[in-house]
Amino acid sequence: MPPKAYTVSELTLLIKQTLETQVGEVVLEGEVSNLRASGAGHLYFTLKDEHAMISAVMFRGRATGLAFEPEDGQLVRVQGGVTVYSKRGNYQIIVERMELAGAGRILALLEERKRRLSAEGLFGPERKQRLPMLPQRIAVVTSPSGAAIRDILQVLGRRNSGLNLVILPTAVQGDPAAAQIAAQITRADRLKLGDVIVVTRGGGSLEDLLPFSEEIVVRAVAACSTPVISAVGHEIDTALCDYAADLRAPTPSAAAEAVSAPREELYQRVLNLGHEIARTFVQRLGHARDLVARFRTENLLREFRILVQPYQQRLDDAKEELLRGTQDRLRQIRHLLELDRQRLEAASPVEIMRRGFSIVQSERNGKVVTSAAAVEKAEALKIRFAQGAVRARTEEHLSDEEL
Repeated sequence: MPPKAYTVSELTLLIKQTLETQVGEVVLEGEVSNLRASGAGHLYFTLKDEHAMISAVMFRGRATGLAFEPEDGQLVRVQGGVTVYSKRGNYQIIVERMELAGAGRILALLEERKRRLSAEGLFGPERKQRLPMLPQRIAVVTSPSGAAIRDILQVLGRRNSGLNLVILPTAVQGDPAAAQIAAQITRADRLKLGDVIVVTRGGGSLEDLLPFSEEIVVRAVAACSTPVISAVGHEIDTALCDYAADLRAPTPSAAAEAVSAPREELYQRVLNLGHEIARTFVQRLGHARDLVARFRTENLLREFRILVQPYQQRLDDAKEELLRGTQDRLRQIRHLLELDRQRLEAASPVEIMRRGFSIVQSERNGKVVTSAAAVEKAEALKIRFAQGAVRARTEEHLSDEEL
């Protein structure tokens, strides 16, 4: 008898039912990959390990309750049911709960601790102290057999710093490390064992560096009155004591360079400062000389001339303008006087008589005769001409028609 023929939908449904009943809900660990969020708020991603992968979906109602922000590359632990997405024919897990796994849990713990301690003000910039310019003694809290102390000794020896080093031994990883590190930091600060305290260790895994992020260590660093340099791990590593320290050095060698000052560097700084002082003095001396030179006799005279010249020029211009105005006015007056003279001369009786007129006066009363009717017959008259005069006597009266 031939085997039963299934449709694709029937086979898919059979597989789906088998997975959901036989496998059901599982707890799964894997790395998040190809994470994307839909417009509706659902999360779609892939969970994978070195040899396999499975599709995963977390619907919005569950995704909104996550305590962290999912990202590609995170190692997570999920719980959910395995099923089949019929339209694509691939199996997937419907995620109901998701949390960070392994290093992810540690990172989440450290992030929460960082937020809490920062809210207390332990990482505030106002708490940071300046390192002393020329420290004489350095207290180093580290493992006496680790690579960090060897790097520090090598740098200090190469730079010929002449610093005194006090090593406070402690475990730098494992359960007892945090308490020992905090105790040695407090001891170095209380006993003033160094002008600077360096808290350091070499590189390691996230778990190895955890003691330097413990709250007891962070608080011990923050409470120090002595400046503290944190140099934990390599440049890419970060511990919470880095935020509480006054200076974070990327490596133990960098911490040693920060506290040591070679003679050549100090000599060059002093030399540069001396040159700067000399330049400033020469500049100020030249400026003073320029100021004094302004008060020399010839300079004062020149400055006085420059100051007075505009006023002198204005005075000269005003004088010239006044003279021109006066001369113009005098010419006008002369012209008017000439016109008046000519009018007076034209109206003078002498001039009138020169044109043939004469003045007739009565000998009897000396009055000027202006009418023939005023003269009696045979009356004596005096007639004045432009030049000279005569006496005459009237003979008869003539009318205007008889003239």
